[in-house]
Amino acid sequence: MFIILVYDVNVKRVSKVLKTCRKYLHWVQNSVLEGEISEANLKKLRMELSRLIDKEEDSVIIYNLRTTKYSTREILGLKKGGEEQII
Repeated sequence: MFIILVYDVNVKRVSKVLKTCRKYLHWVQNSVLEGEISEANLKKLRMELSRLIDKEEDSVIIYNLRTTKYSTREILGLKKGGEEQII
């Protein structure tokens, strides 16, 4: 499956959250990652993030796209992150 993950976490946890997410996904922009991921790895990622974030203060949103067949991506302005995985 293909997912887009966005996060908004306290500055104290940003580097740990980003490092954890980059084990599974490709960084594309500040606080945004995307990529193909298996169900098992998505479960691992969720568990790892649950241990890192403060559920009273932080937010992580995972958009699950079952298929990217009809998806496109348009970038306006500065390209950030990698382009290894493009929708």
